[in-house]
Amino acid sequence: MSLKVAIIGRPNVGKSTLFNRLVGKKLAIVDDQPGVTRDRRYGKARLGHMHFEVIDTAGLEEAFDDSIEGKMRQQSEMAFDECDLALFLVDARAGLTPLDNHFADWLRKRKKPVYVIANKHEGRDQDPGLYEAYGLGLGDVAPISAEHGLGMELLIDIMLPHWEEYRDKQRKARQQGDISAIDADFEDDDEDEDAAWQAEIAAATEGGGEKFPSFEISYDEEYEEDEGEEPTVFRDNSKIQLAIVGRPNVGKSTLLNQLLGENRVMTGPQAGLTRDAIAVDWSYEGRPIRLVDTAGMRRKKKIDDRVEKLSVGDTLRVIRYAQVVVIMLDATNTIDKQDLTIARMVLEEGRALIIAVNKWDSVVDKAGVMQALRDKLDSSFAQARGIPILTFSALTGRGTDRLMPTVLDIYDIWSRRIPTSQLNRWLEAITERHLPPVISGRRIRLRYMTQAKSRPPSFFINCSKAAELPESYTRYLINGLRDDFDMPGVPIRIFLRSSDNPYAKKKRRG
Repeated sequence: MSLKVAIIGRPNVGKSTLFNRLVGKKLAIVDDQPGVTRDRRYGKARLGHMHFEVIDTAGLEEAFDDSIEGKMRQQSEMAFDECDLALFLVDARAGLTPLDNHFADWLRKRKKPVYVIANKHEGRDQDPGLYEAYGLGLGDVAPISAEHGLGMELLIDIMLPHWEEYRDKQRKARQQGDISAIDADFEDDDEDEDAAWQAEIAAATEGGGEKFPSFEISYDEEYEEDEGEEPTVFRDNSKIQLAIVGRPNVGKSTLLNQLLGENRVMTGPQAGLTRDAIAVDWSYEGRPIRLVDTAGMRRKKKIDDRVEKLSVGDTLRVIRYAQVVVIMLDATNTIDKQDLTIARMVLEEGRALIIAVNKWDSVVDKAGVMQALRDKLDSSFAQARGIPILTFSALTGRGTDRLMPTVLDIYDIWSRRIPTSQLNRWLEAITERHLPPVISGRRIRLRYMTQAKSRPPSFFINCSKAAELPESYTRYLINGLRDDFDMPGVPIRIFLRSSDNPYAKKKRRG
C-alpha cells in the first residue's frame, strides 16, 4: 500500500480543487456551491518527486444521523481512518468558522498527523484569515491557492518527512523480501534525483490556469489480426473499464457496494445522491476491473441545476471511455424514453452493453415484464440484437452473481477478431444466398472483406458503387455476421469502399 493523504475540511474550502491540482487531472467536480462532493475519491498524485495516493472527501458536517450530511461525514471519517496523514483545509478569505473550530477539536483527539492548510490565499488581503488559523492549535499554517497553484512548495515541506519515512519502509521491505509490504507502484529514487526534483517543484507550482483531461482511464492497444481459422477471443487479462449508468435512484451505487462488499459510496432512498463519477479498482477472480459509479441521468429539459449538468457531463465522458456499460433499470418502472436514449448513446459510442433490471424481487408478473422489455429492445436496437438482460436485487445481492460472468463474456465478444480468409468465404456464401441489388442495370459486387478493428467489431468491404448500396442490405450483412459468428449484443460496424477504375482518367491515344 502507498502513502495515503486525506484532504478534509468543512464544505466549500477547496478540497476538490486541491485534489485536482495534486493528481493533475480534473477528476472531481468543482463548483462554488457547497456540498458538491459527497463520496470519497482516490487518485494517484505527484508533488515534486513524491508519488502518493490522495483522498478527496466530502465536507465535514456536524450531523450524526442517516441524513445526507450524516452519510457525508461517515465517508470523510472512513477516509481519515485509513490515511497516513491529513491536510485540514480552511478558507483564508472567509476566516475561521465555528465548524472549523469544532472539527479542529475533533482532530486533536486523533493520533494521526494533521496539518492546517489555509486555502484561497492569493495575496495579503487574505492574511487575517491566515492568522486566525493559528488559533486552531494544530501547529503552523501553510498558505496556498489550490486554484492558482500557489504554495505547493509548502506542501512538499510538510509531506517530505512522511514520504521519506514511507520510502525507507519500502526499501527495508524490499531488502527483507517482504512482498506483502511493498507498494506495487513504488520506485526507488536515487539520491542524486534531488537536483532534478528542485526543477520539478518550479514546474509544479507555476501555471495555475492549465486545462486538465476529464476522466482517468487506461487504454489498451488493439491486437494484430490472427490469420487462423477460428475467430480470436483475447483473454489478455487487461483491466476492463466497467461503467454503471442509468436514471436517478435505480440502484447504481447499491450495486457497486454489493459487488465490492463494502459501503464504498453513499446510498439512500433520495434521488441524485451521487454527483461525481467514482472509479474503484477491483479484482474479480483475478481479473482487474475498474468499476465506475455515475450520477443519474435525467432528461435534458428537466435539468436546471448547474451541478447536475456537470454530473451528467461527467457521466457522458465515462461512457465514452468505458468498454462495457451496464444500464440499470428499475423493475417497478422498467424502461422509458430516457433509458432508450442512454442505451442508444452507448451503442453509438461502440461500447458493449448489458441491461440490468434492479429491484426484481418486487415484480409480480415477471414473465410479462420480461417479455415486454425484450420486445421493446428488439424493436429499438436492431443494430445490437441480443443485448444481455439480467434481473437481480442489488440491495439483497440475489442474482448479482451473474453480472460479472456476463461482463467477461460480452467483453470477449466485443474484442473478437475474425480471420480475413474466413470472412471472405462467408461473404461469398451470404451474397449468393441473397444477391445484392441491381443499380442502373448492373448488380453491385462485393469483392473483398476484412476486419479493420475490434472493440467494437468493425469491417471494411470493397465493392462497386458503395454509395448506392441500400442500408437494408448493410443491415442484412450485419445480422448475418451476428448470427454466423455468434456476436450477440454488441454493435457491429461495416464501412464500404469503392474500387477506383484504373482506366477512368487515362486519355485516349490519338
